[in-house]
Amino acid sequence: MNEIKALHMTLTDMLEETCKRFPERKAVYFKGYEMDYQTLRTQVRRFAAGLKRSGIGKGDRVAIMLPNCPQYVIAYYGILQLGGIVVQVSPMSVAGELEHFLSDSGAKGIVLYAPLTAMLDSVRAAEGLQAKIVVELIPTENEYGNNYVKFQSVFADEECEDSAAVTPEDIAVLQYTGGTTGRSKGAMLSHRNLVANAYQTFIIMGEEQREPDRILTVIPLFHVYAMTVCMNLAIWGGSQMILLPRFDTNEVLETIRDTKPTLFPGVPTMYVAVNAHPQAEEYGISSIRLCVSGSAPLPVEVIKAFEAKTKGMIIEGFGLSEASPVTHFNPMDKRKAGSVGKPIPLTEAKIVSLQDGTELGANEYGELIVRGPQVMSGYWGMAEETASTIQGGWLYTGDIAAKDEDGYYYIVDRKKDLIIAGGYNVYPREVEEVLYQHPGIQEAVVIGVPDAYRGETVKAVIVAKQDASLTEEEVDAYCRKHMAAYKVPRIIEFRDALPKTAVGKILRRLLREA
Repeated sequence: MNEIKALHMTLTDMLEETCKRFPERKAVYFKGYEMDYQTLRTQVRRFAAGLKRSGIGKGDRVAIMLPNCPQYVIAYYGILQLGGIVVQVSPMSVAGELEHFLSDSGAKGIVLYAPLTAMLDSVRAAEGLQAKIVVELIPTENEYGNNYVKFQSVFADEECEDSAAVTPEDIAVLQYTGGTTGRSKGAMLSHRNLVANAYQTFIIMGEEQREPDRILTVIPLFHVYAMTVCMNLAIWGGSQMILLPRFDTNEVLETIRDTKPTLFPGVPTMYVAVNAHPQAEEYGISSIRLCVSGSAPLPVEVIKAFEAKTKGMIIEGFGLSEASPVTHFNPMDKRKAGSVGKPIPLTEAKIVSLQDGTELGANEYGELIVRGPQVMSGYWGMAEETASTIQGGWLYTGDIAAKDEDGYYYIVDRKKDLIIAGGYNVYPREVEEVLYQHPGIQEAVVIGVPDAYRGETVKAVIVAKQDASLTEEEVDAYCRKHMAAYKVPRIIEFRDALPKTAVGKILRRLLREA
């Protein structure tokens, strides 16, 4: 498959062509279970047929709320087989977040992890779902009621053929990003966006010259990074996904020893954890031809320690949800530590002035903007935000960056106040919105502070109401109840007042600098 095909295929076409070319190749490995491409194709088509019987059709949104497992891959491609749209939802989301994802997308169905059914039952938007499909990683005799059906019972005897006229321009995925305004936005990623980015990633990782990779897939598939660099990349190249539902250092190292993956996409915290393991080098990490770091800045010290210990290689790249996500990658033969590399094939990038939008020269700081076939169609139901983010085909990333004389890009700051903690995006406004709902909190501001393990960690600076006697433990418990665990502030500081401008705006920058 080549560049021309990549720009004129759907994700369903991509899976179909790979299955025809490599039917007996292994597609999935999960805890000792393996599935080849022919079996995957059959499972996808039978699942799609079952979804069709439940009333799901072209353009309908279906959420997936699962950890990494074979059912995720089957559900994802099964929804697309019908011409449906996948709504990516973290299984760590709390009820309020799930409510927003379902109501904003207008989802008609959901495929979710069995322990999350009680939470779904508490969400008002769940009342309108036509399909509620439960995945049990360990099969049980449990009955869930409330019109739930088990994943295995959805499969029809027949296979769903090409039942919907899907085009490359059609939306395939709604990938929700945090919003600095407090509202999470659904990036509309088309089939063309996602197939193109799978192809671009395939090229830059040198797969064309090698045997198919075995991709260690421990970053979560609900995250755009894993969706492309693990799952869709594997499907494009006829490679195998080695699925792990969560990151546990010992389990990851044992899996590396037992399955000998060749590609390990990860986030900096994973490499920090491997560095800290006293016997890491004994698990055969050197057999991995390439470790890919993304989603958060990778400290140079971590690269040096990892490579010295494991004899492996880490290459850093860059991307964002709105670009499917990969836009930059370090050349494997000439990487620069601390840089996110150069624009990938079919991608243009430049640095523009924050004042007037003019293009800047080498070593000048401005906003990074990108253009290419992987750039999203826009934000779901948010025309104004789309118009301000995509201008003349260029995606304004919101990241402050610079380019050196050799064309390597460096991310130096964030235009928005995004915090990246352990590879997860945390938007301060979202956390602040929850804090302000606490009856004992008068004011709150959330910032990111450097953290040796997570890259950044979330800190909340709080002014309590005059008659309130808040403790760190109370605030922590409150946050854990109302937001996903990775968003919960790890540091809580109480102050009598917050620094502000003359018009009363909180000076977040001064708190960060302190």
